[in-house]
Amino acid sequence: MAAADDGIESITLTGRGPSFCSGGDLREFGTLTDSASAHLIRTTRSAGYWIDRVAERVHVEVHGACIGAGIELSAFAGHVTGARDVVIALPEVGMGLVPGAGGTVSLPRRIGRHRTAYLTLTGERVLADTALAWGLVDELS
Repeated sequence: MAAADDGIESITLTGRGPSFCSGGDLREFGTLTDSASAHLIRTTRSAGYWIDRVAERVHVEVHGACIGAGIELSAFAGHVTGARDVVIALPEVGMGLVPGAGGTVSLPRRIGRHRTAYLTLTGERVLADTALAWGLVDELS
């Protein structure tokens, strides 16, 4: 809706509970037998694509666990605020997956390809101060 209506001046994405986002729903992987259809669905309904289209109006507030898709999608936003308790990680490779919510595009834009590769390949966790220093978040609250 925001992409179609310039009157929507700002969008704030937050999470309730102890964590912002624990990542994508792993139950959805492998549910379609046709890989071409699965790819079409993922690319035409990509939340990252739509956040990117209106990025200058999107503010994301991350806290607690911000895992996988949580940080991949947040990284598309024009501004990201991180709470002091934020823990960011990309554990997909350890599960035999790749970051599939747009992180291979959004994260290099924010933190460069070397840091993106490090996060993606190691699955290491990044805490608030490092997230700020690297540019994963723009400010800490």
